[in-house]
Amino acid sequence: MSRRIANALRHRLNPLHLYCRLCDLGLPTRLARGLSAGYERVLYHPFGG
Repeated sequence: MSRRIANALRHRLNPLHLYCRLCDLGLPTRLARGLSAGYERVLYHPFGG
């Protein structure tokens, strides 16, 4: 995988990026924060690392 693709994926899969996009879609900030925090715990850092 090229470095450019890897960097793009890393950016798109970042929980903060997800939070911002959810807010852009019109979700309340509290809900967007909860969803992105859950995503971070379950998928992004499943073992706390």
